[in-house]
Amino acid sequence: MPELPEVEAARRALEAHCVGRRIRRCAVADDPKVVLSDRVAFERAMVGRTIVAARRRGKNLWLRLDAPPFPSFQFGMAGAIYIKGVAVTKYKRSAVKSTDEWPSKYSKFFVELDDGLEFSFTDKRRFARVRLFDDPETVPPISELGPDALFEPMSVDNFVESLRKKKIGIKALLLDQSFVSGIGNWIADEVLYQSRTHPLQIASSLTRESCEALHQSIQEVVKYAVDVDADSGRFPIEWLFHHRWGKNPGKVDGKKIEFITAGGRTTAYVPQLQKLTGTQSGKAVVADPRQVSNDGDAKEAGEDDDDPKPRKRVAISRAARGKPPSRKTNPMQVSEDGGAKEVGADGDDDLKPRKRVAISRAARGKPPSRKTNPMQVSEDGGAKEVGADGDDDLKPRKRVATSRVARGQQNKDAASAPSRKTEEIAGAKKKPSIEQG
Repeated sequence: MPELPEVEAARRALEAHCVGRRIRRCAVADDPKVVLSDRVAFERAMVGRTIVAARRRGKNLWLRLDAPPFPSFQFGMAGAIYIKGVAVTKYKRSAVKSTDEWPSKYSKFFVELDDGLEFSFTDKRRFARVRLFDDPETVPPISELGPDALFEPMSVDNFVESLRKKKIGIKALLLDQSFVSGIGNWIADEVLYQSRTHPLQIASSLTRESCEALHQSIQEVVKYAVDVDADSGRFPIEWLFHHRWGKNPGKVDGKKIEFITAGGRTTAYVPQLQKLTGTQSGKAVVADPRQVSNDGDAKEAGEDDDDPKPRKRVAISRAARGKPPSRKTNPMQVSEDGGAKEVGADGDDDLKPRKRVAISRAARGKPPSRKTNPMQVSEDGGAKEVGADGDDDLKPRKRVATSRVARGQQNKDAASAPSRKTEEIAGAKKKPSIEQG
C-alpha cells in the first residue's frame, strides 16, 4: 500500500507539473464510499480555480487552490496519483498501467488543466477517501496526525522520552499515525529489521541504545525511499523489502523470514536477528504462514473486502484444520465437508437461531444415566418432548410429588414383574392343548 514515500512522490509530481495551472474541467466519480462530499458541488468548486500548492502530511495529500474549498486525498490501500504522460511512481498493488484506458475506470477524481495536462486520483480497492475541505489541516483526519516522519522528525531525546511512556508493542506504536505520521506496514517492518528490534517488544522496555538505533533507521529508510521517488527497484538489495512479498516466508542475507501478527497487522521479521529482550525474552512467538495474501503480499487488515471494519470471528472445525475431533465435539454439528456446520447449512432457508434440542444419551451411544427417568425416553431412544405421546397440550405439566416409599414400591413391583421378553419365552415353551373329541 502507498506509504509516505509513495505519497510524497505523488506530491512532488503534482508540484512540478500542475502548480500554477488553472482547472478547466473536473470529473468526480459517483462513488459515495470513496468520495465523501457531494459530487456535483465538488466539480463546480474545482472549475476555474488555480492550483497554488500541493501539500502532504503522513499519507494524506491535498491541493491548495487560489480560494477554498480544497480537495483532500487519503490514499488508503491502493490510492494513486497519475499524470498523463508523466511517470510518477510505481509501487506494489499499483492498479493502472500506462497502456490502460485514460482516464482509468478506477478514477475517483479527474482534472484537465488549462494547458491540456490531465491528472487523476484512482483507487481500485475503494479504501481511499476523497474529501472537500475549507482548511484540511484543521479538521480530521489531518488534524489528528502526529509529526510527519519526513518534514517534522523528532529529535533523538524526544523520541526516547516518548517511547518510555508507551506500554504497547513497538510495531503497533509505529503504525499509530497520531504518534508519527507516514509510517505504514512495510516501513515499520524495514526499520525494525534494520535496528534489530523485535516487533512485539514493549516500547517502554527498549534501552536507549535500541531507541537510538530505531530512530536512525526511521530517518535513513524514509529519506532514502523519498530520494529515489519510492522506486522500489532502486532500494538497497539488503533491505527486507525485497524479500517479504513471497507467498512463503523467504530469506534475507541467508536468514529465515517469518510472519507474525503485531499491531493487528501481518509482520515480516527475522527471528535470528530480532529477539525479545528483558522480561519478554522467554516468551515464545508462533509464526503464522496463513498471514499471506493470494498475490504474495503480506496480508493487510480488511484487504479481501471493501469493508475495512473488523469481521466477526468465524468458528473453524478441528477437522477443517486437519486435527482429529475433540472429545467435546458434537459430530452432529459438523457438515459433510468437515467444516463447522452453520445454522441453516442443511438447506433450510430459515437462518434464525433454532432452539436447542435435547439429545438422549442413548442417541449419543452412551448407556442410560443413573439419573435418567426411563419414562422420559421415547420409543426411538430420543429424549421425549412434552406432548410427544400425541397429546396436543404442550403446556408444562405440574410436577406430581411422589413419596420415597411410593417410589420404592414401584421399583419393587417393576423388579418382580416379568418382562415382555420373559413372557414371550414362557409362551413359546407352553404346548398348545389338544381338544378331545
